[in-house]
Amino acid sequence: MGNVETVQRFYSGAAAGDMDEVRSIMAARVTWQQTPGWPDASTFGTPDEVIDGVFAKLGSEWDGFKGVPEEFIDAGDKIIVLGTYSGTSKATGRSFEAPFAHVFTVQDGAVTALRQFADTALVHAAWKD
Repeated sequence: MGNVETVQRFYSGAAAGDMDEVRSIMAARVTWQQTPGWPDASTFGTPDEVIDGVFAKLGSEWDGFKGVPEEFIDAGDKIIVLGTYSGTSKATGRSFEAPFAHVFTVQDGAVTALRQFADTALVHAAWKD
């Protein structure tokens, strides 16, 4: 399986809510960096930290949150994904759509890093009062 297919599997697992699949695609040590300005932005170092700190948190704060990939750019061990986030804040009832770029590093069939870029102003406008 190529690196693009590995990243596509990651998005498919996330869209299905299959956290076992998402976890299985990440290396035991991963560097997951949320963009500065993202709500509660942090850097995570293990698949469990990513599941708890990213996916569980999104599920607890947003209804229907999703990141839909629209384009995959193959740069060898770097896979760049352009897409759109959307969701409705549970705290405010406000919805948003915002573009994102994800830069994945894939080595030996596993995601070893992700760096997120997103329009955080659009997210914050919906997130909390």
